[in-house]
Amino acid sequence: MADPDFSLDRKALVHAVKLMGARSEGNKGALSLPAAMPEMGLGERATLDFLAPTVLGKASALGDVTALAHMDPPTPWITWATTLWNASVNQNLLHPATAPAAREIEDRVIDWLSPFFGMDGGHMVPGSTIANLTALWAARECAGVKEVVYGDSAHLSVGKAAHILGLAARPLPCGPSGALVPEAVPEDLRHTALVLTAGTTSTGAVDDLSLCGRAAWTHVDAAWAGPLRLSQAHAHVLSGIEGADSVAVSAHKWLFQPKESAFVLFSDAARAHDAISFGGAYLAAPNVGVLGSHGATAVPLLATLLAWGRQGTATRIDALMAAASELASVILSHDQLEILAMPQTGVVVWRPKSTGLTEPLFAAMPPGSCSLTNLGGERWLRNVAANPNFELDAFATAMKVALHGLGIP
Repeated sequence: MADPDFSLDRKALVHAVKLMGARSEGNKGALSLPAAMPEMGLGERATLDFLAPTVLGKASALGDVTALAHMDPPTPWITWATTLWNASVNQNLLHPATAPAAREIEDRVIDWLSPFFGMDGGHMVPGSTIANLTALWAARECAGVKEVVYGDSAHLSVGKAAHILGLAARPLPCGPSGALVPEAVPEDLRHTALVLTAGTTSTGAVDDLSLCGRAAWTHVDAAWAGPLRLSQAHAHVLSGIEGADSVAVSAHKWLFQPKESAFVLFSDAARAHDAISFGGAYLAAPNVGVLGSHGATAVPLLATLLAWGRQGTATRIDALMAAASELASVILSHDQLEILAMPQTGVVVWRPKSTGLTEPLFAAMPPGSCSLTNLGGERWLRNVAANPNFELDAFATAMKVALHGLGIP
């Protein structure tokens, strides 16, 4: 007899969606979960009611009108629907037999995106940490690199990947904006993987991408700013990326996907994939890259790109770039505030000129509206334009109230 818990329960799923729509505010204290696994279960519907205040109510409100703190966007509802579909069929892309359509969907979405970066293929990964590791693994196997050089503002995953792969890691100095100083790049890069960052975490700076091709292997970590290549207005910010050997992009940043969604692309994907593939007696096709079993994360991404098209995707990114510029202008218009630099990729870094007020101002702003970063040993406020629901007027009003509370007119 079939187990009913493995069949469709329309009423329960509708109830789950209603709970998701309510998003009731949860208790912000400790999680109200049992310390040990219960001996007897609550039942499915009771469990949904019990968990909603924790899973939904305690979650960061990434889509609030003043939310602009991190590189983590809210997600469009089509990704909620297709993620539910994914869970219902539980495909495993390790085997063609357990994911026939999902494997083709991943191939198709990679085929769609690769040309924007001058690459010819690649594959999905859970995030740019794995993308960077995969790219540098391919660099070691294909180009025989022995060291990795990168700006000291690069993401920590670059040094981590070098360590895992047994490669020497050599960070190089960056300028005040956070971009790599080109003159610091060594002349002899015959045995080197050069990692350039397109959108540093703290400041959104883009390294000089004309350096692509200087090394035995050039990898561009475009986790944040990569989707600018879909924008006709802003693609030039990443000019030169087409000269790289590999590129990493986090779709769960500026392509608005649920975690965990990213991809690594190669200029010669066949060669790179062949170098990082393993077979097994139980496999019908070689296992490419770091992951073994993995899910169909390309499905929500393909659905989003189908629903919006390139233009719809670019429109949202362009609007967020404009919001960052407008926010920077608001800050510059205030004679008691200073800005690190005009935003290059939607990241605004600023603070009060009375620097001792930086952390009090952060504490006075609405939760999720700002983050803090350390630059040169000093604290700065940071905003990241990742939220399409952001309203500048609401943010500016909150900032005015917070400043007034600190005695700043």
